[in-house]
Amino acid sequence: MRVFVTGASGFIGSALVPDLIAAGHQVVGLARSDASAAALTAVGAEVRRGTVEDLDGLRAGAAESDGVVHLAFHHDFTQHEAAARAELRAIETFGDALEGSDRPLVIASGGPVGSEQDASLASPSPRNAGARAALALAERGVRSSIVRLAPTVHDHSTCGMVATLAGIAREKGVSGYLGDGTNHWPSVHRLDAAPLFRLALEKAPAGSVLHAVGEEGVPLRAIAEVIGRHLNVPVTPVAAEDAGAHFGFLARILGLDMSASSTLTRELLGWQPTRPGLLHDLDNGHHFDS
Repeated sequence: MRVFVTGASGFIGSALVPDLIAAGHQVVGLARSDASAAALTAVGAEVRRGTVEDLDGLRAGAAESDGVVHLAFHHDFTQHEAAARAELRAIETFGDALEGSDRPLVIASGGPVGSEQDASLASPSPRNAGARAALALAERGVRSSIVRLAPTVHDHSTCGMVATLAGIAREKGVSGYLGDGTNHWPSVHRLDAAPLFRLALEKAPAGSVLHAVGEEGVPLRAIAEVIGRHLNVPVTPVAAEDAGAHFGFLARILGLDMSASSTLTRELLGWQPTRPGLLHDLDNGHHFDS
């Protein structure tokens, strides 16, 4: 299969592209910089230069492919709505190119809570508009699916939002958590997440909602304790009324219990995460090197 991948040199894309090639697929990766292009060429992928804002380029890339994996997203919480609008435009463009072909379109999305059957895409979250648009393409002859990524995608070097928590702990001199810290964050290793996108591309039925969740929920207090131990700062609860001042934009989600299951995804596609868990990677990586 000839696969067009956006975000191909990113955190997950850099694991997905070699996985696709090893499985016998031909990959064309979208690259906006010379460095990204060189990284893709080095692992045996073709390069299409451009950005996710270049809708003509996206349309051409999709039209020339047997399937599309859309990973690109600007993860800047101060620009989240603008990034979500750009994502929606990209998905609509892919839909126009793939309509009626039964070719696959797999997009990365966020916010898995509960099971795949519990997925609520009706909330006003800006990014849900893109997920709804992708799933609606199943009615237009596109084998579309969404992969909802755990909020913490990690490996031995990077742990997503945990890195932000560590930065806050350095700044404040304490590693904090809200409430009693027993609420949970699901997580997934990036080398487990990448093959799930390939499996979705290869065989997910149209309209599938998939959960990239390796661990259903890691207690926030356990995360705070690892951060505190490595930074040699106290681990303390933060009162709800102080959460905004202490945690900034993370305050609105830190108190939520976001446990999520991937049982149905595993049964449907035969996906089996095998990589180390979040706390293991935190303890054994380089997340706290100054």
